[in-house]
Amino acid sequence: MDSRALLIDFHDRCHETFARYIEHARGLPAEALDRPLDGFGYNTVRLQLQHGIGAQRYWVSVLQGAMDASEDEADAASVDALSAFRERVCEMTRAYLATEPDLAAARECEVWGGKRVPLAPVHVIERTQTHLFHHMGQLAAMYRLLDHPIPDGWDYRLV
Repeated sequence: MDSRALLIDFHDRCHETFARYIEHARGLPAEALDRPLDGFGYNTVRLQLQHGIGAQRYWVSVLQGAMDASEDEADAASVDALSAFRERVCEMTRAYLATEPDLAAARECEVWGGKRVPLAPVHVIERTQTHLFHHMGQLAAMYRLLDHPIPDGWDYRLV
């Protein structure tokens, strides 16, 4: 498998796992989705889910030269909306990965605050996926605090 195919596979496996965390939110009582929990930067399940997806949209849009730091409440209005948001961002990223001619070559990109920095797409995409796993850890803790723990074995699929 070439490096592009490996990166797409990595991305897809990460999203497969993150999709489970979104679906797991369906088992929460409606008010629990927005119950603030101490000790988390994004202190509700809804905000954790929205941020994980939105951060990937932001970074891929930076690579595309169209920085999108928007936060549309409609993207997180329900579990269905969060699931659809994840699917859109996943497809946007897959399309980018399929068409970017050189994923390893750094290029100057504008980031938040108007700064210009050299970024290699491969590193940006890898970061967005490890970032999803950071938030999955946060979500796992939140789900336990809400008496709705995730099942054993939810992790990055190896086969």
